[in-house]
Amino acid sequence: MDLVWTKTLEEFGFASLELAHERLCLQLVEGAAREPIPSGVGKRPYLYKPGKKKSSNLFKQLSTKRREMAAWMIGYLYYALPKPDANWVPDFQGENLHTRLWELHLLACFREQGRHVSQEHSSPDFHVSNRMGESAWIEAVTTNPSLRYDHATTYAEPPPSQATEQCLGEAAKRYAGTINNKLIKRYHECPHVSGQPFALAIADFHAQGSMTWSRPALISYLYGFYATVHENEGIKTAARVNVSHLLSDKAIRAGLFVNGENNDLSAIIFSNGCSIQKFGRVLASAARTGNGYRMTRFGKILDRTPGALEAFDFCLDVTSQEYRDLWPQGYEPWSAELEVFHNPHANHPFPKGVLPEATHWTLECDELQCEAFYETQILRSRTLVQRASDTPVSLENLISSTEAREQANEGWIG
Repeated sequence: MDLVWTKTLEEFGFASLELAHERLCLQLVEGAAREPIPSGVGKRPYLYKPGKKKSSNLFKQLSTKRREMAAWMIGYLYYALPKPDANWVPDFQGENLHTRLWELHLLACFREQGRHVSQEHSSPDFHVSNRMGESAWIEAVTTNPSLRYDHATTYAEPPPSQATEQCLGEAAKRYAGTINNKLIKRYHECPHVSGQPFALAIADFHAQGSMTWSRPALISYLYGFYATVHENEGIKTAARVNVSHLLSDKAIRAGLFVNGENNDLSAIIFSNGCSIQKFGRVLASAARTGNGYRMTRFGKILDRTPGALEAFDFCLDVTSQEYRDLWPQGYEPWSAELEVFHNPHANHPFPKGVLPEATHWTLECDELQCEAFYETQILRSRTLVQRASDTPVSLENLISSTEAREQANEGWIG
């Protein structure tokens, strides 16, 4: 009755998949009455009914036609959350919408990979397990700006021009502060967590559009090095730069995973794709329609050619066959940008089988190794949402037009 998804049938022992399918078809009846709310369970607040507190501009925009597909998907995931806390809806409708959006993004990634997700404890946020008995506790967190900006009308600020500032500057300091604020809460000592893998899942919102360029800062902070490209007589080569501290007056040490003091943290889970556009794109690419709007995604895709040092450009309509063929499902998956950075000294290593469709990074013989599920890895992108009747925009125009860049960043970038 309160729109929460619930189980209505559970049976076992079918002799074949066909018989199970026939049984399911008999139960899928259109127009049936909603299920009653179980005894002793409180009615879940409606997501899009404004509360007493002031609503954020981005929340208000979710009621517009432009954001209709994203709003539907967000609502679907909210009502699929096992047990959101009492402040979930007020936070989502207010200035903490981005943090709650990250929780929904994670839930979608977990469920997409066929994982069981529970929220029986107030913290950490999720317990995720597979059929083999592997599991992990995951706490979701976001880096936040010191001064709030309007996510609904923002456009991307340019990244730092120097590699040292981009990898060791403000973004790295925000990652360090956010992660350490969670570590001091010592979730791993909770009775229900003790002796099991524990990970933090982090998304970056510390500055306008920072999620499109701050990923190297996280890697630098976790492992204590970053990569640069040098050119000698026309030949480009990559070089590793080891670092001991971030660019900070507080002398924040780099190498969270290498100093031997954080072995109770099994991994950091990361995505640079948590955006309003992501929720709309997944639905549009699967349904093959933008519901009256065209979504054009453009950016950089990783070049997996051996020795390649630069990514290549792309610009595609998300409902096009070419875009959908980037992934084996035939549509954009939730987990496309999901990455797991493993702590090489973890007391309880994070099982790769818990999130098999993520990209896993491990430190082996002092070298960072990548194990990717998806061949396509989009390093950074923006999404332009236009009315379907408008003239499509080319990649050249998107890159050269200031107006188009600002349009592309209306709302969050992802």
